Amino acid sequence: MIVCVVGLPGAGKTEFVRVAREEGLPVVIMGDAVRREAEKRGKDVGEVARELREKHGMEAVARLVIDDIRKHLEDAEAVVVDGVRNPEEVEFFEKNLGEDSVVVVAVHASPDTRYRRLRRRGREDDPETRREFESRDRRELDFGIGEVISTADVMIVNERVSLEEFRRECRRVLKKILSGELP
Repeated sequence: MIVCVVGLPGAGKTEFVRVAREEGLPVVIMGDAVRREAEKRGKDVGEVARELREKHGMEAVARLVIDDIRKHLEDAEAVVVDGVRNPEEVEFFEKNLGEDSVVVVAVHASPDTRYRRLRRRGREDDPETRREFESRDRRELDFGIGEVISTADVMIVNERVSLEEFRRECRRVLKKILSGELP
């Protein structure tokens, strides 16, 4: 089984992934594959993501990580895949790993909450201004992330809850997925 985590930047995907790792699940981060490719090319991550999809189709990033996922599935009952961006990636995973073995979990938070989180987080690729933040959201939405979020099997709202409460909810959702109770 693969658990695909989707959400706009700052929604809480990284915390979901931390909880999954604490539960002993292997994690494949799609953005890491794009970042490695961008580093090789000496280009911006967003630019490389766009180029990959233009040249190899919307599922291009899924193709980059499928072998890593398969390798983890040799030893684990489930793999968490962070960073799905479009329906074609989900379809690619379903086609190659089995439709019944893919569960999509969306993590959602409001734009104001996400912007504040990204400003505090301070990762190199985080936006410095509200305009950059909105531009990044538009880019993500142009990839099709909104459709994946809206059709997710499970939605976790990460708004007006403490970090510990959110982490508890992530743990609860993961346990239900692994036990076959969700979706």
